[in-house]
Amino acid sequence: MSRTNAAKHDQLPTQIRRQFSDRSNQRFLHSLPTFRVVSEIPEPLRTLLDRLDAQENSTRSR
Repeated sequence: MSRTNAAKHDQLPTQIRRQFSDRSNQRFLHSLPTFRVVSEIPEPLRTLLDRLDAQENSTRSR
């Protein structure tokens, strides 16, 4: 990693904190709908998610 990339990487957490504390950004984030987990999802989607979990688990075990 070059020095300029390293310097930018080191500044990233500070920039993210600054953006979250910005008043206009806070107003926007508060206006977004609340995230809600739906307990009942359609069977085709559940099947795809199960396949994805199985693939991730097999990749981790290698």
